[in-house]
Amino acid sequence: QVQLVESGGGLVQAGGSLRLSCAASGSIARINAMGWYRQCPGKQRELVATITSGRRTNLADSVKGRFTISRDNAKNTVYLQMNSLKPEDTAVYYCNAEIQKLLGARFYDYWGQGTQVTVSS
Repeated sequence: QVQLVESGGGLVQAGGSLRLSCAASGSIARINAMGWYRQCPGKQRELVATITSGRRTNLADSVKGRFTISRDNAKNTVYLQMNSLKPEDTAVYYCNAEIQKLLGARFYDYWGQGTQVTVSS
């Protein structure tokens, strides 16, 4: 079985920083893209940032210049460094990864359980 376990969420004041981590474990042959999404109550889940296995990144316009995504392929871990946080960044943040369990098999999407980020004004 494959698991994605997030950590690093919490409560922070506006202007502060948090670093989220997400580690993939289990039966893993290869990981393609990894990323972070967020969801506010009553709203759809939205993309925050993605990073390919070659470390090419894509960030939502709302977080460019404030958030940085990175990954450690040896540890099957993706990070989201969040600086200059704003109250509108408050959401549940979910980790996502495209994982191949056996070489030559197809890739499947896996999700973490989510971690709450709350930014107070």
